[in-house]
Amino acid sequence: MIRPRVEELPWREPADYFAAFAAERTAALLEGGDLPVPENRYAYLCVWPYRTLRANATPAEGGANPFGLLAETLAIGSLDPWPELPPFQGGIVGFLAYECGTWLERLPTPKPVSPQLPGLGAAAYDLVVAFDRQQQRCWICASGLPETDPQRRDARARERLAALRSHLLASTSDSRPGVAQPPVDWQPDLTQSEFEDRVRRVLAHIRAGDIFQANFTTGFRANWPTGRSPWGIYRDLQQRSPEPFSAYLAADGHWLLSVSPERFLHLDATGRVETRPIKGTRPRHPDPVQDAALAVDLLASEKDRAENVMIVDLLRNDLGRVCGIGSIRVPALFLLESFAHVHHLTSQVVGQLRPGLGPVDLLRATFPGGSITGAPKIRSMEIIRDLEVTARGAYCGSLFWIGFDGAMDASILIRTLQVGQGQVRAQAGCGIVADSDPAAEYAEMLTKVNPLLQVLG
Repeated sequence: MIRPRVEELPWREPADYFAAFAAERTAALLEGGDLPVPENRYAYLCVWPYRTLRANATPAEGGANPFGLLAETLAIGSLDPWPELPPFQGGIVGFLAYECGTWLERLPTPKPVSPQLPGLGAAAYDLVVAFDRQQQRCWICASGLPETDPQRRDARARERLAALRSHLLASTSDSRPGVAQPPVDWQPDLTQSEFEDRVRRVLAHIRAGDIFQANFTTGFRANWPTGRSPWGIYRDLQQRSPEPFSAYLAADGHWLLSVSPERFLHLDATGRVETRPIKGTRPRHPDPVQDAALAVDLLASEKDRAENVMIVDLLRNDLGRVCGIGSIRVPALFLLESFAHVHHLTSQVVGQLRPGLGPVDLLRATFPGGSITGAPKIRSMEIIRDLEVTARGAYCGSLFWIGFDGAMDASILIRTLQVGQGQVRAQAGCGIVADSDPAAEYAEMLTKVNPLLQVLG
């Protein structure tokens, strides 16, 4: 394997460098939040891809299998990252829509959704600017791919690195959020009474022994406001909710503006796998005493702990498809993690990928994430399809980077605005278990979605 060419840049915040590329049709900024946790240490700016990847969300729509397309693109070359730099130094960045699960399992045909994003929207990047927030240092990494001849590959890496360096150093774009604008007119998929009625229908499935849990969601849609840019809205959203898996992704006329707190999968080059499901939520409170009481209530909640354990067991089963026997462990159960607007109950499941398997095998075994489906997984997904008004699209899918060394990091696409075709969509949901209260689940859904609605008024 070949190491990328690398050149250090003067330190600037990732968004300050990326602002010059915010109008690009295909580009990505992956950044963390303000909390001093490992997930927030690194950020990545990815521009000028050499290949874009598009695939439909279902086999019924035809075209390439999105998982096969990812594997084919990764097979073109390899990379040996510099170990002292951030781990992603070139590879694929993009998203898989929730409905891509129909390529993996026999599931009902999804309902329509608007805006309609591709099932796979991704690009292969030979240029990455990698940021280490802890050290306050950043570097351009140029792999030279898709050239495979060593001399031509090195020449391409030199040329591309110099061009990007010149562009970055000349940039003076402003990354601050835009000024206040009139509010948009959000239209809900469901009224409160309709939402609560469908929660009762999920509960009927649980009482009948059909499932143990289902993640039921709903959405809000609006026309995209004239004069607003996706980048400006993302910057405002990210400053309101600086979560560990914040991301701005432009995918050829579609945008994802994500402030997700949830890691779906982390895979390092040695084959170590980690997933960190979130199950259990309480709102934050401005009064520290009441805020602490809400956190204590979440930690003590039998309902939320049961919900969390069910999904941990589901993910252990999913990882068991591709991880070595005896390697799957649960180092952390019921961790309290507090974010800008909510407290969450999080757990950690780890395993060791079997030799000969890689990131696409891991995605095939686990997608979509168990925390946003239910248990048993397939039956829950069937019920979700019946009860939710539209398909989910990118929401509850995954946004990821996959390195040419076989490493990967992927989030669950919650707390995410989907933008395209002149429209914007926000969604949120709740895990429904036997003792769920429909009104309380509706309130939890609003707690989650309100920051997305408020950023556009």
